[in-house]
Amino acid sequence: MTRPARSLAQRRDRRMLALTLAILTAGAAYYEYWQLYGHNWIATDDSFVTGNVITLSAQTEGAVVEIRTESTRPVEAGDVLVRLDGVRAEIALEEAKAQLGETVRRIAGVFSDVEKFRRQIQVKKAQLNRVQHDLKRYRGAYAEDAVPEQQLQNAEDQQHELEAAIRQSEAELQSAETQITGTTVRNHPAVRRASEQVRRGYLEFVRRNVLAPVRGYVAKRKVQIGEHVRPGAPLMAIVPLDLLWVEANFKETELANLRPGQPAQITVDMLGKGIEYHGIVEGLQPGTGSTFALLPPENASGNFIHIVERVPVRIGLAPDELAAHPLRPGLSTVTRIDVSRPGRSVLESLTTFDHPAYRTDIYQHELAGMDEMIRQIVESNLAALDPGQRERAKPH
Repeated sequence: MTRPARSLAQRRDRRMLALTLAILTAGAAYYEYWQLYGHNWIATDDSFVTGNVITLSAQTEGAVVEIRTESTRPVEAGDVLVRLDGVRAEIALEEAKAQLGETVRRIAGVFSDVEKFRRQIQVKKAQLNRVQHDLKRYRGAYAEDAVPEQQLQNAEDQQHELEAAIRQSEAELQSAETQITGTTVRNHPAVRRASEQVRRGYLEFVRRNVLAPVRGYVAKRKVQIGEHVRPGAPLMAIVPLDLLWVEANFKETELANLRPGQPAQITVDMLGKGIEYHGIVEGLQPGTGSTFALLPPENASGNFIHIVERVPVRIGLAPDELAAHPLRPGLSTVTRIDVSRPGRSVLESLTTFDHPAYRTDIYQHELAGMDEMIRQIVESNLAALDPGQRERAKPH
């Protein structure tokens, strides 16, 4: 072999040796990393940011006359976002008010009827008493042929008529008393039912203004000016961006050591690997994703193919990091969890619901002043009665 050929072979051997040493060094380094660090972590890119997406729906019927917000805009709890015309609700409210007034007068009339029936019975009993005295005298006189038989018969017929009239009045009195026993005009069931109709009508009128239930950002604004909406029609969504978490779907073969309370590291595709979020495993869903699918699998219905299932894991994000680098629901992430930490029982959950996005008080004062309005309607209709009717309408 010539000298140049031997030199070329030697260079080739040295390169192969260097490459082999590099591979062995990298393998050793990776093995050491895996032993000290890597095997303590599980990772998945089947994960994404999620949060509460609150659908805002109409609560009454009407035509949209004003839209006061738009998608991407922030809103505060209680802000008026959509206004409906409210004409139909106003008509229903006025009709309920009129019905309440009519009911008050009708029930006051029942109280008056009770007193009327009582007096009728007293009068008819007095008449019956007089006829019975006359009949007793007529019978004595008839025995002595002092009165004709026709006069005696007329007295007996009059007695029977009065007795029947008294029984009829007593039945009417009992029927009227049954309707008002233990009540007054103000707390009578019919008046209270009519009052509830007024409240319902007032509530429909108030809810022509669609309010934001929580603080957040508007998304998916669907409603349009002039659109006629009905209760339950979706108008837009509100997303509280200060309450987000990550849902990471891990393979069932990776869950043996995963526990709530273990730390997690998250990178978001939108921001790249330069920004890392730190979270805590808050809990595991009580079933695989396929269990809650629209069409759950039925393995017994055909040929079975083994598929590695995934379980959604909820990971809470640090609020300060979320405030420094805001996120949006739906963003893709890469999630890593340190399963070497002890954590909590797999059956525990660290999720909380003390955030303002889980409650609202904007509906608590919708009926403010309603009781006073109803009281005025009742009193004004009672005042319209004559003094005698008002007196008879008082409880006995």
